[in-house]
Amino acid sequence: MSNVVYDEFGYFAENAAEVGLPYSEPPTVTRIEVEVAPGQRLSALRWGTAAPEFVFLHGGAQNSHTWDTVALALGRPLLAIDLPGHGHSDWRPDQAYWPEENARGVAHVVRQLAPDARAVIGMSLGGLSALALSRQAPELVRRLILVDVTPGVTRDKASAITAFISGPESFASFDEILERTVLFNPTRSESSLRRGILHNATERPDGSWSWRYDRFVLTEGTTIPDFGNLWDAVSAVDVPFMLVRGADSPVVDDDDVSELRRRSPAVRVELVADAGHSVQGDQPLVLAELISDFVG
Repeated sequence: MSNVVYDEFGYFAENAAEVGLPYSEPPTVTRIEVEVAPGQRLSALRWGTAAPEFVFLHGGAQNSHTWDTVALALGRPLLAIDLPGHGHSDWRPDQAYWPEENARGVAHVVRQLAPDARAVIGMSLGGLSALALSRQAPELVRRLILVDVTPGVTRDKASAITAFISGPESFASFDEILERTVLFNPTRSESSLRRGILHNATERPDGSWSWRYDRFVLTEGTTIPDFGNLWDAVSAVDVPFMLVRGADSPVVDDDDVSELRRRSPAVRVELVADAGHSVQGDQPLVLAELISDFVG
């Protein structure tokens, strides 16, 4: 075993210091679970003790802690959910971690823990899952914010992400998994990536490390659902709607934005400078400000 110690709720001061947020005491954050089907539980982080104002859904191969700095900046009660097969949520035997399936589980959690949330915010896979949620349970989505994703995403646009996710299944040491993560995230600080790994990987008894999420490798033969059918969900959105796009990300292009505007003319589109696909990681304070301004 290595000497790497993991304290799930012990890094918030680091998050705050890295972006210059004032920090006087740890926030109130609790981990809770909801059974969404027989033998299937979803886990979530509840920030604060009041009714959550926001629901956050992370991207593929991430977990609810990706929103920590945004949550600190907002300083408001919210719920950050681990999608099926991610974070502390149960894995699915069928490995169906796609938007429609995710949304069905998320709906159970939101109904139980955040039925009056003012907005649902989803990044990447979480954004597509939020779109699916808006179609399956529109009463739960009063405002919708997509972070760097539209139904126009393709394998080619997301190739850099899938290349990282499709890497080694295990790593001999923590240093090895950190080295690979730094290589694929050159714009992020090593300290933030180290925190991210601690939240998103586990150490095995022999000292090796593996990712915490169900590692579903997208090989050439993998059948991927047609995300394009979610354009109809975009057309049906009748609540305040915003897309936050990373200026340095290839995942959303100008054609995607044009189609988004065609189907939802009232959509607000924001381009965040110096941000890649993970806007919440690259520019968390900007994202928090946009969310606050949009929701009020």
